[in-house]
Amino acid sequence: MQPYFVPYAGYFRLLAATDLFVIYDCVQFPRRGWVHRNRLPDAQGRASWLTLPLAKAPQEVLIRDLAFCSEAETMLAERLRPFPLPAERNAAFASLMANLSVIDRPPVDYLVATLARTAQELRLPWRVLRSSSLAIAPELRGQDRILEIARRLGAKRYVNAPGGQLLYDRKAFEAAGIELRFLSDYAGPAWSVLWRLASEGAAALSSDIQASTALAA
Repeated sequence: MQPYFVPYAGYFRLLAATDLFVIYDCVQFPRRGWVHRNRLPDAQGRASWLTLPLAKAPQEVLIRDLAFCSEAETMLAERLRPFPLPAERNAAFASLMANLSVIDRPPVDYLVATLARTAQELRLPWRVLRSSSLAIAPELRGQDRILEIARRLGAKRYVNAPGGQLLYDRKAFEAAGIELRFLSDYAGPAWSVLWRLASEGAAALSSDIQASTALAA
């Protein structure tokens, strides 16, 4: 899975449901995706984007090669200001906010560190590898790239989020000796984990995630 910015709780089910979580950072940055942004309720309760201040980059830039713009830390603080995050913060939320507020590394490292901190606060396993470390040939794309990563890691089963059902062919995975499975649909709120940690706390959110890791039939 691509390294998303403070994603919704359903994303973290993959950490709880797998033996190894692969950060998919060796592919083109999706400018309308969730790598650099997420939605939180604004003061009126409407879904609004919180976006990381990235430097301009070529259309074909890979996730691993993204960079922050100058003054990114100040800009992110300004972008957080309109959201009604609580002044009295529980420990897990305060820890994540402390992590978010310091931008001293490339975006991919920042994103992975943020995911790791969130997993730590939610008491979820953190067994992670970056796909860029595998040096997969650039001509392999889409499903073929995923299959090659799975082969390199000796996978017997590949688990993906429900949205992946439209992307992958079960027969192709079976031919490679890999079982293809998907998590069941997530019934919880779609708000960023940042908001849910602030409003619910870590214990309740962790229980919700770990109770919803069933695989679809």
